[in-house]
Parts: sequence; C-alpha cells; structure tokens
Amino acid sequence: MCGLTGFWTPTNEFEGVLHAALQSMTYALQHRGPDDSGAWTDTESGIALGHRRLSIVDLSDAGHQPMHSQSGRFVMAFNGEIYNHMNLRVELKKNKKAWRGYSDTETLLAGFEAWGVEETLRKSVGMFALALWDTQTQTLTLARDRFGEKPLYYGWTAQGDRRAFLFGSELKALRAYPGFDNPVCRRALAQYMRFMVVPAPMSIYADIFKLEPGCLLTVSGLCEKGSFKDASDAVVSIKTWWALADVVRAGQSNQIADEVEAVELLEQQLAEAVRLQSLADVPLGAFLSGGVDSSTIVALMQDQANNSGSDKVKTFTIGFEEAGFDESPYARAVAQHLGTEHTEMIVSAENVQDVIVQLPTMYDEPFADSSQIPTHLVSREARKHVKVALSGDAGDELFGGYNRYFWGPRIWSKVAWLPYPVRQALGAAISTLPAVGWDALGASLSTLMPRTQGIHRLGEKAHKLALRLRGVRRIDDLYWSLVTEWQDPADVVRSDVLLHVGQGLGWAGNADKGNDSPHFIDLEGLGSVERMMYLDSMTYLPNDILCKVDRAAMATSLETRAPFLDHRVAELAWRMPLHMKVRGNVGKWALRQVLYKYVPRELIDRPKAGFAIPVGQWLRGPLRSWAEALLDEVRLQREGYFYPAPIRQKWAEHLSGQHDHTAKLWAVLMFQAWLEAQA
Repeated sequence: MCGLTGFWTPTNEFEGVLHAALQSMTYALQHRGPDDSGAWTDTESGIALGHRRLSIVDLSDAGHQPMHSQSGRFVMAFNGEIYNHMNLRVELKKNKKAWRGYSDTETLLAGFEAWGVEETLRKSVGMFALALWDTQTQTLTLARDRFGEKPLYYGWTAQGDRRAFLFGSELKALRAYPGFDNPVCRRALAQYMRFMVVPAPMSIYADIFKLEPGCLLTVSGLCEKGSFKDASDAVVSIKTWWALADVVRAGQSNQIADEVEAVELLEQQLAEAVRLQSLADVPLGAFLSGGVDSSTIVALMQDQANNSGSDKVKTFTIGFEEAGFDESPYARAVAQHLGTEHTEMIVSAENVQDVIVQLPTMYDEPFADSSQIPTHLVSREARKHVKVALSGDAGDELFGGYNRYFWGPRIWSKVAWLPYPVRQALGAAISTLPAVGWDALGASLSTLMPRTQGIHRLGEKAHKLALRLRGVRRIDDLYWSLVTEWQDPADVVRSDVLLHVGQGLGWAGNADKGNDSPHFIDLEGLGSVERMMYLDSMTYLPNDILCKVDRAAMATSLETRAPFLDHRVAELAWRMPLHMKVRGNVGKWALRQVLYKYVPRELIDRPKAGFAIPVGQWLRGPLRSWAEALLDEVRLQREGYFYPAPIRQKWAEHLSGQHDHTAKLWAVLMFQAWLEAQA
C-alpha cells in the first residue's frame, strides 16, 4: 500500500524544476508511505513519476519505486497489493531472468513485458492503482483495480499559458503542483449534496476526475520525436479492462441450484481469499464490529491461524458512550468465542472533535459519511499494533445486506397500485408520528415477535421513507431516493448547471457520460433487489465505503484489505439466486450459513445497525458551536455556494428536536469545513 503521483507537461524545463514540482507532490502523500520515497523524471519527454512506499511485502530496497522493468521499456509507480503475484512468477519463469527481489511491483512489470498490460491485470488478484510510462511508445497509462479499492485522480491544470496533465492517489498531491488553481466544480457540488460524496468520475475540482473502477486510461501525443506539442493535441482514451456488468450477466446465466453446494463453494472461496490476503511481511490484524461480514472474515482468519499454529488474530473495534450506538459488546462476544486478541476503544464527543479538524485534509474533498470518524479512530488504534488490517467491506452489496433490499421492494409492492397523489398522502401520514414514536413502536414489535430482527432506529428510517414516498413514481425512483439526502440540490446549491437524479444517468456518478458509461448495464433483465445490489456495487461501494476506509486508514499509514472484493468471490456471489441472499427480513443468508459454522447464531442475529455514530446528538451538544460558526448565515451568503435560508431552517428544526436533519446538515458542514481548509 503506497501513494503515487506525477505529471506530464508539454514544456521544456530544467530537470531541477521538474524534480522540485514532483517532490512537492510526492511529499503531500507522505502519510500513505512513510517507509520510502522515490522520484523519476525525464526532461526529454516531460514526464515525472513520484512514489511513497508503505513496505508490506519485500521490505528490502528491491521494492523501491518508481521501478523500471527488466528491459528498461516501462517505468511504474504502483499502489496496492497483488495477492497472487508469486503464482504469476511461476508462469513467467520460462522467459524471465533472475528476479531482483520478490515485490509484486516487479512481477507486474515482468507481466507487462510478457503479456501486455490488460492481460496481466486480468491475471492479477488484488487491489491497485498504477501509473505506467512506456518509453518506447511515449504513452502514459493509468489503471485502477476492479472495484476501486485504491484511488486514482487525474486531469488538467493551467500554468500560465500552458497546461499539465496531473495524476495521483489523492487530490492533495495534485494541489501541490505549482500553479494549481482549479475552481470548485458546481456540478460536482450538486451531486455531492445528493449522495454525500462526490461520485466518480467527478471530483470537487473542475477538470480533475476520478478514474473509475476497472478502467484503463492512456495519454499520448504530448511529445513526438523529442519535440513538444501543445497539450490540446494530446489523445486521452479510457476503456474497461474488467466490468462487473459482465460478471452479472455470466452469473445470471449460470445460477447455482443447490444450496448446500453454494454454501460450501462460498466458504472455500472466502477462505482462499482470506488466506491470500493474510500474506504479509509485517504484523496483520482485522476490524471486528460483531456483524456478519467482519465476523465471517475474522472467523476464517482465526480458523486458519489455529490450523497452522499461528498466533491469535488481533482484532479491533470501536464503541460509543451513548446508549443505542454502542455495538462493542457484540464484537467482544464474538472475539471471546473465536479466541482472538481483542482491542476496543470507546469513543467520546471529545475524541470526535479532535478528528473533525483533520477530516478536510484527510479526505481532500467534501465527504459526508459520518462513519468516517470511527473508521479513522479504529484505524488509528489498530496501527499501534499492526500494519495491515482485513475488513468485511462489500459483504452487504454482494450478499444482500442493506435494509433497503428487503424493505424497499416489499413496501413498494404494497403501495405501487395506489395513485401517485395517494402515495404522497401516505408519506405525509407516516411523517405525522414523531421518530421517537416509531422507535417505540419498533421496540414493541420486537418484544411481541422476538424471532424477527426488526429495524435499528426505525423512526429515522420511517421518516426517510415517508419523504421518498411523497416523490417517487417507480421502484427505481425509490432506490435513487433512498440513497440521496438533498433530493433537489437546486434548492440549496447556487448553480445553473444542476442535474436532476436520473436525468441522463446510466448510474449515479456519470453525470456527463449518461448511458455511455463504460459500466452501464441494461438493468431491465434484473429484479428490483438485484438492480439495487448492482448499483450499490458500482456507486455506493467505491464512492463511499471504499473511499472512506482508504483515507481513514491511510491517514494513519495502515493498509486495509477486503477479502469480499476478491473478484472470484464476487463472481460466485452473482451465481447465487436471490433467495440464497435475501429471505424475509434477513439478508446474507448464504453468508450466515458459513458464519454459523464458527459462531453461534445468537451472537450474530440482531437488527443491522451499520457503523452509525450519534452525530445528531453531538450537533445539539458539544459540536453545536463548531457547527453554528460554519452555518452562519452571513458566511454562507458571502461564500456564495449555498442559499442560506433552507440550511438555516434545517438547522433550527434539528436544534429544536422537531426533526433529525443530521445527514443533510453533515453534508453542508463537511463542505464548509473543507472550504475553510482551502483558504
């Protein structure tokens, strides 16, 4: 796990000038790789590659980057891990001279020379982002892993009357390039207010983009035979080297019929993914929330440790002082049953205040999933003991874990026949019962029907559903509504370039590409739940979950790995019929059957809570003065990004306790905090 950056500029500069610019960009990523740094420039071509190294495999100097291929044709800066790279070396052995070391970076470069870039990536099992310079064709290639575990930004910035093509693992590296002055992209801000994140391919800056998962970008034409051309002559192309859409189609045509076979295959494939991802030359552990996903990963890790005579797995969890949010007892019970070496940290409002001031720098652009806070805190605690941590991320998207998968379609089936005005009235009726009333009702139902799992924080979700019912006409509209907060950003964001949800969108992030997105799939052949799962895998997973974990962990120089994102696990998941995932009010059926072999179900079966934290309560208490300063009406008016009136109204309603506007307010606060940090 590392950080990479660089640029390609069509201007003749002395090597010292190029090197100084590169050093500034590379230094900005020091937290991603505190163990080593490297820089390579070529004044003749105007290309520069920088790297920060977090040494995980092959700790020697043989893993230093940027790294040259054996023939000298390729130079690469690489961020990530290729878990099967030693197997690839066996394939390469016939045509390979002696290896310099045993890093996966060297393996990839040898593969590129033997098989080409795309074929090598297809053979690889892992997570990565990379920048590759081909000295022979004078072409720059950027590539990102299948699901987007590792980030990669790119784009143009002006420097006087010339432009430069920049790229890097985080936006802070691009901002460090001399003369970077790209303005805030209003279209991206509008999408951020909907989804609480800036969805790919956009970034918060104009002309800077995120490379989408499974994509390969090439740039050529900036120079020719040693002479420079204008940047406008450059040819930039993007193609997919892997697409989940293909996996979905293949899985739908090759479904597993036998439940016993499906569970056995799942256990075997997950165990193999865990085994591969547990290989490291440094201490390794795992996050443990006590939920299905993380408990399954930890159970398989501990089982393999027991069988090999290894030490106990080190596990880490976060708890909260506030009642109703603390799930640390569940994690503790699972850890005790499995016999892990468990560490837990209880979070207070004071801990949160310390982290909040770091968030704008940590995430580089507005990011409003408040679970970013405990994710960073648990990462910080884990980093005191280990250098790598496995997580349970992606279990929900692949195996049907989110509440919306079973409650959304069920509720829609009950109300779809109603005329639209009647559905609006029903939504209004649901809103009349305060959130606390719905919570009390949910508690009563759980008491009367103890075998049902119920819904965690029913009141908050009932009010959210009520709002959605008042504005949707189809089941797909319901999905987009459920995953958005500010339903119409035009009500709050000052701009004349806003889009409505679904207007020309193949999926949420592609505001400019529409249905020409390389990942767009005709979803008509899938049922409503499977469509939700696919869209979550393509949007919410990379844009929110994986981004959250990567920045929160890398800010502490901790590498995280997600065994569920071994692409062979995903392929198996899509071969499973929906009834092996969602049954009644319970998701992840097949995954639970694997887990129950290791952990008693009474330790696992409970309402899904997610990684929620009591931000709403804190905004009324210890965080109130901080929030009030950022939401000041005069300040909002002066900065010119938001209309103050709707924000001030939501703030007043939240403070009074009439409504819980935590998510909407957190989105505004995170943008405001980010904007303040840019000054």
